[in-house]
Amino acid sequence: MKTERRFSKGEVIFKEGDEGKNLFQIIEGSVQVIANYAQEDEFPLATLGVGKIFGEMAVVEDYPRSSTIIAKEDVRLLEITQEDLMSYFKERPEMILKIMKQLGSRIRTMTEDYNEVRNELKAVKNAERKAEEPLLSKVRKALALYSSAIFPSSGNKAGSTNKANYAEVPSVESQREVSATINEDRPSNIEIYNQGTVIFKQGEYARCMYLIYSGSVGIYSNYGTDKQLLLTMLHPGSYFGEMGMVSDDLRSATAIAETEDTCVEIIRPEDLEKMMEESPEKVEAILKHISYRLRVLNGDYLAACRELSDLCGRYE
Repeated sequence: MKTERRFSKGEVIFKEGDEGKNLFQIIEGSVQVIANYAQEDEFPLATLGVGKIFGEMAVVEDYPRSSTIIAKEDVRLLEITQEDLMSYFKERPEMILKIMKQLGSRIRTMTEDYNEVRNELKAVKNAERKAEEPLLSKVRKALALYSSAIFPSSGNKAGSTNKANYAEVPSVESQREVSATINEDRPSNIEIYNQGTVIFKQGEYARCMYLIYSGSVGIYSNYGTDKQLLLTMLHPGSYFGEMGMVSDDLRSATAIAETEDTCVEIIRPEDLEKMMEESPEKVEAILKHISYRLRVLNGDYLAACRELSDLCGRYE
């Protein structure tokens, strides 16, 4: 159910490791996110103010709390239970995109941290030297804060093929935006692509996300160049392209239809309210997909931190 809760300054709202059965939105006051609460290495991670949502990952994925939240001052919170989350979204459909954007922001920040550590790890391996001390200090702090955390790891998938004249090939996404200005009454959000179709390009402005109904889609970095790399292969039931949509960033990779008659659904931010009415299970699946992506990224980041810390220790 949806209820209003009050907590006094310093009071624990929930603890790291607790079972997550509700999320909160701050109505008044602020809270503090803390790692290793009440331990010698306790460390504040963030302060959240009015309007912010917290506890959403545990609720969306039915996963233990990843940190402790305490009231930084007297606070009023709106509490939404896991059972009533979908009903809440029907009442407040704008909150769907708000939560998606909040998760997207965390993914973007974690991606920057992960890339920083991965690049330094590569440099250390090639030059057999210690990492720069500021970064190494950050790495050790991350390991200390999350030493007990267990996250899934995505693993690495790679492949490479070259495509001629790639730069001259317009993407389906850019073509669709042009045709939409001519005919604004397009009857369907389902599209079918031929094998090799460029669905969207790395560096393009993101306007939507996609759900695969049939066929498969390859996600590439540096597509059509000698540095081309297959990041992952997606199959029916998979969502992709969501990060650009929720974080207002340019596309970070290129999506290619890998089979004939690859059928996808186009999902725009303005479609979420209607989707909540017609197919709430899709909204739930999207949120789980984004939340899981964040957890996988957390795991990859910590694994890179451990490897860098261990490797640098050998050179000391």
